[in-house]
Amino acid sequence: MKTLLTFFALASALAFAQQNSSQDMKGMNMPGHDMSQMAGQNSGEDPDASMPAMHSMEGHHMDMGPHMKMTALRTPQPGDAERAQKVVEAARGVMEQYKDYHVALDEGFKIFHPEVPQKMYHFTNYRYGFEAAFKFNPEHPTSLLYEKVGDGYHLVGVMYTAPKRFTEDDLNERIPLSVAQWHEHVNFCRAPVGRRLESLGPNPKFGLRGSITTQAECDAAGGEFRPIVFNWMVHVYPLEKDTAQIWSVDRQHAD
Repeated sequence: MKTLLTFFALASALAFAQQNSSQDMKGMNMPGHDMSQMAGQNSGEDPDASMPAMHSMEGHHMDMGPHMKMTALRTPQPGDAERAQKVVEAARGVMEQYKDYHVALDEGFKIFHPEVPQKMYHFTNYRYGFEAAFKFNPEHPTSLLYEKVGDGYHLVGVMYTAPKRFTEDDLNERIPLSVAQWHEHVNFCRAPVGRRLESLGPNPKFGLRGSITTQAECDAAGGEFRPIVFNWMVHVYPLEKDTAQIWSVDRQHAD
């Protein structure tokens, strides 16, 4: 669960940055996520109460079920491959720049819970996360993705983010959807206070593996419904040789 707490904290922080961006540029209509209530932050609620919701994110990309929204793969258009390749090349430059994780730390990237064993560690740059709310710069990924090797870290990929308000056409402008698939987590019913553990187990009602998938069902169960709980995300593994592996939608969710 601690690993999932790390992921939740990461997504919350990125959402906070994008939410603040809309406040600082009011005329641009760029609302972010309201994660404070879901996380139990700023409400006096025990933060551990959110852990069942985070536990529900485990599994193989949530089986691509009703709690996962993926962008549809589009028919390739002229120029798509070239545009996607430019992103990969920029990401490769980032990989070269930050292959020594000490450099990333020196330049403002922060590790989420390095003391907690994880499959993949997010080194996040909040300034770049803020920037991603307004424009796409493939040389400025929101997070660097490292795997633990001995006492150090091995860089394997990067993560880009985009505001949840983005349409698929907007995302396609950043990275062609004939190549990449972005995802976001949707249809989340937060369990009522005192019933958080009902998000766990083999047949949960609440959370991102829960049977509840609509506002009406969630209201009837006394929960709190969130249509979307995180911003758009996409991982890129630019050192892979195969295009499918470079733009893998499963690797980030592997057990």
